[in-house]
Formats: sequence, C-alpha cells, structure tokens
Amino acid sequence: MARLIWTEPALEDLGQIADYIALDDPAAAKRLMRKVFTKVELLRDFPEMCPVPHDLPDSRYRHLMVKPLRIFYRVEGDTVLVVYVMRSERLLKSCDLDEHES
Repeated sequence: MARLIWTEPALEDLGQIADYIALDDPAAAKRLMRKVFTKVELLRDFPEMCPVPHDLPDSRYRHLMVKPLRIFYRVEGDTVLVVYVMRSERLLKSCDLDEHES
C-alpha cells in the first residue's frame, strides 16, 4: 500500500473550488469533497490506475478525473503525491504544475 500525501497547494486548490461551489450549493460542495477523498484514497492500492494526461504526454504526472475536477499526482517509489487540483474545463498549462511543485 502506497503512502498518500496531499501538498498544501493541492489542498488549497480543492478548498477554493469547494468554497466557490458552496456559495450556490453547500451540500454539493460536501458531496464533491467526499467523492474526491474517496477516489484519491484508491491511489494507495492502485497508484498507477490513472493515465498520464494527454496534454502532458511526456510528464511524470498522472491525473484522476472526479467531475468536475482533474487531480494531478505523481508516484515516487511507494508514495503518491497529490500536487494540483483544477476544474476540468480549464486548460492546463505545464507551468501550473511547476508552480505547485516549487
């Protein structure tokens, strides 16, 4: 079983998105948060279950889709590091991931 680590920026991203959703529908924000944490927990047992993003084909990152979110992570040995969370309709720029890693 892999160790799962959320970076501070990834948790902040998720929190900001949930806060925005909660402005209109607090229950939907809570459901989304539960769904995200449940799906991400699967990475402990199956760290390579998600694909490399098609828009970053040569990267070390993988992404988990939990509508309406994309959750980016990388696997380092027996550790899964969640580094970035974004709305799926946004366009990804490679600098987004770089900024979250530094």
